[in-house]
Amino acid sequence: MSTTIKRAAILLPLVLVAWVAVMALVMRFSDAAPAAVVLFPSAALIENLPDGTGILTLSRAALTVANGPGTASDLYAAGAWLVLPAGLTGCLPLTQALKQELSATPRS
Repeated sequence: MSTTIKRAAILLPLVLVAWVAVMALVMRFSDAAPAAVVLFPSAALIENLPDGTGILTLSRAALTVANGPGTASDLYAAGAWLVLPAGLTGCLPLTQALKQELSATPRS
């Protein structure tokens, strides 16, 4: 195997882990995202969600809830092992329609 492929095989997982860590930190210390996602939610997590939590989607693979002040802390306290931001538009500006849709989403 060439040196370039070996380097890529080592660096790609490191970049992925670093990206997930940065996203988790953004979610933990910021309410910038309109929603939060927990991958592979347990039944105990669902049972321990705080009253008033706005569940947007729920499946075996992910739980998505409306974000608000303290949502990440509440999800970790309920048993989530990793909380990531959802619904971010990235570098694109929010359209007026998307702003209205997000403001209509119930917050916890």
